Amino acid sequence: MTALDQATSPAAAPPPEDTEFVQFWNEVLAPKFIRFRHILVDGLTHHSEAVFPKLPVGPGDRVLDVGCGFGDTAIKLARIVGPEGEVVGIDCCDAFLAAAEAEREQEGLDNLRFIRGDAEIALPEGAFDFVFARFGTMFFANPVAGLRNMRRALRPGGRMTHIVWRNSADNPWLSMAKDVVLRFLPPPGGDARTCGPGPFSMADEPMVRKMMEIAGYENITFGRVDAPVLVGHDVRDAIAFQLAIGPAGEVFREAGEAAEARRPEIEEALAAAIRQQTNSAEGIIMPSSSWVIGGSNPRE
Repeated sequence: MTALDQATSPAAAPPPEDTEFVQFWNEVLAPKFIRFRHILVDGLTHHSEAVFPKLPVGPGDRVLDVGCGFGDTAIKLARIVGPEGEVVGIDCCDAFLAAAEAEREQEGLDNLRFIRGDAEIALPEGAFDFVFARFGTMFFANPVAGLRNMRRALRPGGRMTHIVWRNSADNPWLSMAKDVVLRFLPPPGGDARTCGPGPFSMADEPMVRKMMEIAGYENITFGRVDAPVLVGHDVRDAIAFQLAIGPAGEVFREAGEAAEARRPEIEEALAAAIRQQTNSAEGIIMPSSSWVIGGSNPRE
């Protein structure tokens, strides 16, 4: 049985009921991510170009892409492994998977398949040479469980790489707008609906290294990548993006009517801050920084 067959076998147990975080992705975040797909996919191009050439994956490999989103990374991986290899992209968001499947059909890739699932609950076991996740593991409510499932999806000696954002100070493209919005609105309360811990939950190297060790990985590595990201084609696009998604978007969303009442002055303050950023032919560019974290599944 191939990795694709094992991952999508009809004999598999029925999927459990969605967690509150999965429901939040599907009900609240998916429409926002679709609206700003040009930023969330194209905006990370420079970052991906810095990472992909160094990934431990090659022709003929079987690969699992966890939290595959719109499928852009899974498509890149499918091209790398070639027709003799296999790639499975897994995500919990129906709208993302529909978009990913449309891209797969347009690309005519027969070695790629997308499935719906939650990496924190279950993944196919022992089926893959390489497991990958880009900016998804930071949202694991139980990161050790999710990381352990990713390891168990590997064959003995297989390798995993996940990419996470470093701290907020190194990622002004996410933190700057939140600082501005908090000048006008209170921080979200403890009962706020979220998609999980958040973009900086794995910024601390010692903590994440310990998580990886507890999850059973060997040969754990950390590499820093600094790269520019696109935050909008113009100032208005960047403002709309920041108030819809990410830390600033969470503050604005949870403030409800109070946020809408102060929208004009919040947008004016954001515009002033964004105009100070780099304006290129692509649009508004800001600095970003991530960890590229690797580990291997012990050999039997």
